[in-house]
Amino acid sequence: MDYATTRELVAALQAGKTSAVALLERSIGRIEQFDPVFNAVVVRDFERAREAAAEADAALARGDRRPLLGIPITVKEAFDVAGLPTTWGIPGTGQLRAAEDAVVVRRLKAAGAVLVGKTNVAMQLADWQSANPVYGTTRNPWDPARTPGGSSGGSAAALAAGYVSLEFGSDLVGSLRVPAHFCGVFAHKPTHGLVPMRGSAPPGTPALSVDPGVDLAVVGPLARSAADLALALDVVAGPDDAEAVAYRLALPPARHVALGDFRVLMLDQHPLVPTSNAVRSALQRLCDGLEGAGCRIARSSPLLPDLARVASLWGQLLWAFISADMPGIEAGVSHRDWIHADRARTGIAHQWREFFKQWDVVLCPVSPTPAFLHDHGEMEARRLRIDDREIAYKDQSPWSSIATLTGLPSTAMPIGLSGEGLPIGMQIIGPYLEDRTPIAFAEAVERAFGGFVAPPGLGAAARVGSATEA
Repeated sequence: MDYATTRELVAALQAGKTSAVALLERSIGRIEQFDPVFNAVVVRDFERAREAAAEADAALARGDRRPLLGIPITVKEAFDVAGLPTTWGIPGTGQLRAAEDAVVVRRLKAAGAVLVGKTNVAMQLADWQSANPVYGTTRNPWDPARTPGGSSGGSAAALAAGYVSLEFGSDLVGSLRVPAHFCGVFAHKPTHGLVPMRGSAPPGTPALSVDPGVDLAVVGPLARSAADLALALDVVAGPDDAEAVAYRLALPPARHVALGDFRVLMLDQHPLVPTSNAVRSALQRLCDGLEGAGCRIARSSPLLPDLARVASLWGQLLWAFISADMPGIEAGVSHRDWIHADRARTGIAHQWREFFKQWDVVLCPVSPTPAFLHDHGEMEARRLRIDDREIAYKDQSPWSSIATLTGLPSTAMPIGLSGEGLPIGMQIIGPYLEDRTPIAFAEAVERAFGGFVAPPGLGAAARVGSATEA
């Protein structure tokens, strides 16, 4: 059961084929076996988890059928969990204990999930690697010499290593999507504001209903199947307490279910960053398969917003957030300049509305390369090699900006392996507040072409689906 999906585990629990205690002990055993190498679960809460698992078994025996009852999960270290430290990898913050659960954690527990612990992050959530002075370096289960991504790298590594079937992280600069791509799992960056972020704030700051990424960041699920993303989103989505006084969530259904009914725009080149042949080839092979399945596929559209302009505006707004609290930074972004950038963003959001009248999803890379080797040198000095070219490390972000700038939903899923045997993923970008559409497309692709493949050498029946070699 190490690589069972959450839905499969829920069915086994409800049919009496296993118990919450048994699932938890298997999860703990696997963490103890493999985490000395991978270092993914850095805050462990095993004893409270054992109590929760026993309570879940009693509830199951009474006929309780909550959607995650008895399922072991982990969450990103950045989320508050009552009684546990939230450090964001910042030295000197380990003594700070959260007074209450983040909203997402509260909703997961209410659905019956058993929280095993918290997973590692990049320091201050500011890297595509998950290493920090508090908890050390997390390694990719596909190749420990490589990064699992960041900042939700511990989340993706825990899934790929078979510790748990469900995780939660956050995303500002691809922090859900990049780890999913690097570790060969699924993730969903929800429409901005769909899932409350309260309780995902820097250590020592009030856990108020304030988005720590201003109006760009989100929190969302990671899993080993698209269907589990949908299940998790249903559990946590909806307004926070203050907004729930007036608002209720009513997400529209997916536009289609059958793969051949989707209208798809495929992008494999970005004006601001080269993309490796391995990533582009995997995406092209998938699109060839989609055409064979009857999808309407195009590689350009006059309705598509200018991707360079999108990345530029995203960079301005991101810098406004980053520079606001940086000591000694005087040349940040003025309120006047932020207003101008925000007005331009509103125009791009309208372009996307017009675009999605003719198209259902956009397929594109998550990141220019598969997982790269660890490099913890000075950020400004780092370089990333993309085939025969070299770019500045920080310049690998434009693919993430496409969905982030205007808060579009984006589902990341695995689509194959590189020649080196590393996972390659893609992102599926959908219309604003139509999160069910990119997830449904991911489900259809998974059924037709395969999805998650477990890293070699970690035991258990390792293959799910039939992902192709790149």
